[in-house]
Amino acid sequence: MTKIILFNKPYGVLSQFTDKGTVGSARQTLSEFIDVPDVYAAGRLDKDSEGLLVLTDNGRLQSKISDPKFKTSKTYWVQVEGEPNDAQLQDLRDGVKLKDGMTRPAQVSRMAEPNGLWPRTPPVRFRKTVADCWLEITISEGRNRQVRRMTAAVGCPALRLIRYRVGDWTIDGIANGEWEAG
Repeated sequence: MTKIILFNKPYGVLSQFTDKGTVGSARQTLSEFIDVPDVYAAGRLDKDSEGLLVLTDNGRLQSKISDPKFKTSKTYWVQVEGEPNDAQLQDLRDGVKLKDGMTRPAQVSRMAEPNGLWPRTPPVRFRKTVADCWLEITISEGRNRQVRRMTAAVGCPALRLIRYRVGDWTIDGIANGEWEAG
């Protein structure tokens, strides 16, 4: 039977069970939160991002989730600096030119701050003179730091990024730093 773990990854936690970084670094890893043998992250969520990380012991499922050729959709809640205008939102929807090529079209909409949002540690640094807003962005590929690079490319850098959904799984009902069987 395939094991599936849905983890609401906190900010600053690596999407791996060991830290192969610099000697003496004290970065948090999945092993501090999940004690289930033989499961591995299906895809990555960078250290500076939060939210849903799917782990499984099934290699085929890992590939289906993480390989862009399968086009598994992922939805992100993104707090951006500035208030994007309609043209900037349309650019995100149409696809953005990044250094590694054009992105696939995305579904993008403005949203209110998510209900029940946990505090981030450390808190987001705001500039008093610059507004911010929340976007919901759904993509079907997974380039390195793609959503951050997309919002920056249209002039609205990401301040906070939370992956809400992967395929049919969401973080609904899973507290930050907690996990449940999928």
